[in-house]
Amino acid sequence: MKKFILGTAMALVMSTAAHAETVGVSMAKFDDNFLTVLRNGMTDYAKTLSGVTLQVEDAQNDVSKQQSQIQNFIASKVDAIIVNPVDTDATTAMSKLAADAGIPLVYVNRQPVNVDTLPDKQAFVASNEQESGTLETKEICRILGGKGKAVVIMGELSNQAARMRTQDVHDVIKTDECKGLEIVEEQTANWDRTQGADLMTNWLSSGIEFDAVISNNDEMAIGAIQALKAAGKDMSKVVVGGVDATQDALAAMQAGDLDVTVFQDAAGQGKGSLDAALKLAKGEKIEKKVYIPFQLVTPDNVKDFVTKN
Repeated sequence: MKKFILGTAMALVMSTAAHAETVGVSMAKFDDNFLTVLRNGMTDYAKTLSGVTLQVEDAQNDVSKQQSQIQNFIASKVDAIIVNPVDTDATTAMSKLAADAGIPLVYVNRQPVNVDTLPDKQAFVASNEQESGTLETKEICRILGGKGKAVVIMGELSNQAARMRTQDVHDVIKTDECKGLEIVEEQTANWDRTQGADLMTNWLSSGIEFDAVISNNDEMAIGAIQALKAAGKDMSKVVVGGVDATQDALAAMQAGDLDVTVFQDAAGQGKGSLDAALKLAKGEKIEKKVYIPFQLVTPDNVKDFVTKN
């Protein structure tokens, strides 16, 4: 009888172990409002899943550190890897590392440069960046009546999202409805609020005149707003737009400082990337690109988004 009980217990343990899954997660950096929501969405979802363990690492915006983290995940034989890339141009090497080890890999939020040639058991979960900058710029164009001067604040130029969102701005301005808009300055502030404030301060000190600020994300837009207010500018006369609909951005909108943002479901992307990783780890087939739609946020509907990010 004891042998039977022991055998049953061992079988149960082995069965549980067989279904237990460890997923290594490398985030570009922890010190980012949007990515924090994404990371929390992933970890909170993991807590609801039986036998799923996340090993989450901060790459601290260092691509070499991120590659080392991936190598460490492979060495520890995780069941799947999720990567929020520091440099989207460096993902081909990361994909090869995971593919050679036979470990599924999912990129989240930032589109890898090799997105159209991902190896088997690899995928990309995010929102379609062609929508984000397009929605933002079209709304700013509408508010300005199709004419005016704008400054563009770009994210990190090594990041595909920054390049695409900026291209969206230019594409919208080429349309008949918005060809009266003119870009008078365009520089990067690397997704950072402080850098956004510094850049705006420099522009104001240089005497640059503009009617709108088109920012690749909310953090830089908030920095620009802080600099504009510090300079005594009337915020009712400057249209400011961003992307992400972070809680700070929504608060700025409710305060009347931010005019446009675009909701990017950070928590949804985190959950979606973990779902994709677990399916790939089980040998299931999924789409190579999984997109979660963007949504335009304005003062008219801001209350609908206050609790989402």
